[in-house]
Amino acid sequence: MKKITALEAQKKNPNRVNIYLDGEFAFGLARITAAWLQRGQELSDENVAQLQTEDASERALQQAMLFLSCRARSEKEVRQNLLKREIPEAVIEQTLERLRQSGLVNDNQFARVWVENRNTFHPRSRRALTMELRQKGLDDETVQAAVSDVDENALAYESANKRAGRFKDLERGEFRKKLSEYLARRGFPYSVIAPVVTQVWNEMHAEENHFKDEDIT
Repeated sequence: MKKITALEAQKKNPNRVNIYLDGEFAFGLARITAAWLQRGQELSDENVAQLQTEDASERALQQAMLFLSCRARSEKEVRQNLLKREIPEAVIEQTLERLRQSGLVNDNQFARVWVENRNTFHPRSRRALTMELRQKGLDDETVQAAVSDVDENALAYESANKRAGRFKDLERGEFRKKLSEYLARRGFPYSVIAPVVTQVWNEMHAEENHFKDEDIT
């Protein structure tokens, strides 16, 4: 058994406490974990191990909450962030389970929100969205459910309309090339790009002769 001889708040992080046993620094704990400790209290090796386990869990949870405060994250993103902090795998899994139960981590919801935000601010094709979600560590079933209702034609048209103003003074061929390349970079297939580019051109030049879809092949 060792006796607690001092409890000192860390200067750089007042939310953590340095624990001294028998006059020597032993380890640091989150303030909430150290709340029940006091000078003169004796700790066994088992007590110390339990405190350090609880501290690792608290540290993991606080780090995860900080990571989630910016935006929603997938489980894979949270796991990778905690691994970078050298948090043990077992603690990470416990933390993820706590986050699942509280609804703070939900891959199905994350996928839906990701697609909705992309559709609103940065439209992408179904294929591009699928690749992005897989990179976030989501399984195929979750990904397919999230992208199943994506209307590529509507998104391509909306995206093209927002971009077309930059090319309004270009000749037809150059306009077609620039706008087609722009849509292609967002993953839209040619079968979607071709009619959309034609439609946007025609709408911008309604008073002029329209060109046909085959003109952009």
